Amino acid sequence: MNETTRANSPCPVARTVELLGDKWSLLIVRDAFAGVRRFGQFQRSLGVAKNILSMRLRTLTDAGVLRSEPASDGSSYREYVLTDKGRELFDLILSLRQWGEHHGVDRGEEYAPLIDHSTGEPLARLTYVRPDGSAVRADDTHVGALRPMS
Repeated sequence: MNETTRANSPCPVARTVELLGDKWSLLIVRDAFAGVRRFGQFQRSLGVAKNILSMRLRTLTDAGVLRSEPASDGSSYREYVLTDKGRELFDLILSLRQWGEHHGVDRGEEYAPLIDHSTGEPLARLTYVRPDGSAVRADDTHVGALRPMS
């Protein structure tokens, strides 16, 4: 599937990958959740080339995931802030983090867990549940027929 096909695909996964599928975009969103707001902060955190960072920030801003606004300290800088649409990516970033904690970090290796402010403890493993509280697993689902978005 080429880029043009993905962008026009009826598959929501393909469209999301088109927007967020490169590592820099996902890491920018991760850093934005961690409070990074300025171009220079993103650049230092990620070590990405400035031209690549500029392109990814523009794409995420054009897509409504981030918004650019005047710096909160009144300086002439701009800051990038997650929009409501961007904050809805939390489950995706959390899923990637938790998959990495389980499969990408070796036993005994140090990593920084994501901490729940209310409990002071690392977040429990993310699971999706039905209204009755039972867990939903991949084998319990299938892709349905095309229908209009409501």
